Amino acid sequence: MPFEQKMRAANVMEAAIGAFRHNYEALCREETGLIPEDSIRPAEGLAVFEPGGASFDPDLLAQAVVIKLNGGLGTSMGLQKVKSVLEVRPGVNFLDLIVRQVKSLREASGSKVRLLLMNSFSTSGDTLDYLKKHADGGFAEASEVELMQNQVPKIDEATLAPVEWPANPSHEWCPPGHGDLYPALVGSGWLDRLLAAGVKYAFVSNSDNLGAVLEPGLLKHFAESGAPFLMEVTRRTPADRKGGHLAVRASDGRLLLREVAQCPEGDLDAFQDIDRHRYFNTNSIWLRLDRLKDLLAQGGGVLPLPMIRNRKTVDPRDKNSTPVIQLEVAMGAAIECFEGSKAIEVPRSRFAPVKSTADLFALRSDAYCIGDDGRVELAEVRHGQPPVVKLDDSYKLVDAIESLGTPSLAECDEVRIDGPLRFGDGVVLKGKVAFSSPAGEIKTVAPGTYVDREISL
Repeated sequence: MPFEQKMRAANVMEAAIGAFRHNYEALCREETGLIPEDSIRPAEGLAVFEPGGASFDPDLLAQAVVIKLNGGLGTSMGLQKVKSVLEVRPGVNFLDLIVRQVKSLREASGSKVRLLLMNSFSTSGDTLDYLKKHADGGFAEASEVELMQNQVPKIDEATLAPVEWPANPSHEWCPPGHGDLYPALVGSGWLDRLLAAGVKYAFVSNSDNLGAVLEPGLLKHFAESGAPFLMEVTRRTPADRKGGHLAVRASDGRLLLREVAQCPEGDLDAFQDIDRHRYFNTNSIWLRLDRLKDLLAQGGGVLPLPMIRNRKTVDPRDKNSTPVIQLEVAMGAAIECFEGSKAIEVPRSRFAPVKSTADLFALRSDAYCIGDDGRVELAEVRHGQPPVVKLDDSYKLVDAIESLGTPSLAECDEVRIDGPLRFGDGVVLKGKVAFSSPAGEIKTVAPGTYVDREISL
C-alpha cells in the first residue's frame, strides 16, 4: 500500500499506520462518516457535577496522569509559535499555569503526578525550549513530558493516492486530529510505561482550556463509576451551535459524539437546535488506561473511531492547488467504542478555551482570577457567566490587543469595541458597553466607570 510505504519511510509509528489504514479502507468503501438525525436521539438524564466540597484522595491521585493536547499553533491570532506560550498575565503563560497545576497536585498527594504534553511537530521545539525554566520539577525532558502526535498523508481527491507536492513536501502531510491520542499512547510506549508505574486514570484536555483542571470530585466520581471512559459535557448556548454534540445511537443505545462535519446538510437545522441536542463536548475526557489497553488488544491495536472526511487543497493558502481529502478522528468519538462509557454535565466554568483575541482579552481581565495552584476561575461576582467580548477585525491578531489596555470587566456583561482606541488605567466597565472610534488616530478612553453606555470617541 503506497500510504504505508510513505508513512514507514517517514518513521510514522505502526499504531498510527494501522489507524490510518482503518480510516482509508472506510473511505474506499465510500463510507461518508455521516450520522443522520434519524439514526440518533438526544442525550438525556446525565449526572450533574458541582465542583467544591471534595478533597483529594492521595491514593487515587497517585494513579492519575494529566495529558494536555498541545499541538496547535496560534496562527489564527497571528502567532508563529505554540499557542500555550501566550501570556495570560504579565510573565505567566498557559504552560506556566499547567505546570503550576501539576505541582499543586503533587503537593496534595505526596506523589509524582505525571504531566504529558501531546505535542505536534510544529509545537515540540517551542514547548520543550520554554519548559527549560521548569527543569527543577522534571518538566524539561522530552522523555518525561512529551507524547508526540503523528502525521498522516493527505489523499489526492481524484485518485485516492498519496498527494504529491514537490514545491513543498511538508504540505503532503496533515495532523490526524486529536483522536490520534490513542495510537500515540500505544506507539510511543507511554501506555505500557504508565500502566507499569501503576497509573490507571488519565485526565485529558486542551492546553488552551484553562478551566479544565484535574478536579478531585471528578476523579473520585470516575473511579467509583467503574466506567472506562467519561466525557465532560456542558449546556450548549447559541454560540455553540456549530460545536460537536452528544447524542445516543438509536440502534444500540450507546452514547456518541457528532461533529458538524459528520452531519448531513439536510440535518443541519436539527444539529444546531440547542434545545434538542443540549450538550456539547468540552474535549475534556477521563480514560481508564487498563481498559484502553484491553480494547486495543481486541481490535488488533486499532480503536475503530468514526472517520471524519475533510476536503481541503494541498496548499491551504492556494485554493487552486490540488484538491485533497484529510482523514481525521476526534478524541471524544471514542465514547462509542467503550462498553459502559458515560458523560457528565459540568459547569460552564470548566470550559474556558482561548480561541480568539476576544477570549484572551477577557481572560487577562479581572473577570478571571488565577490561584496559587494555577487554577483559572471566573471571579465570584460573575456567577459563572463570562463576559461577552466583541472586537472588530482590526483586533484579530494578538499584537493589536497588546496596546489596547485592560479595563475592569468583573461586572461587565458585554463590551463591543470598534475602531482604534486604548483604555486608560482605571477604566471600569459595567453592564453592556460599546465603544467606537473613527479610523485614524488612536483615541484614549479616559479613566472612570462606564455603565450601559454607547460611547463614540
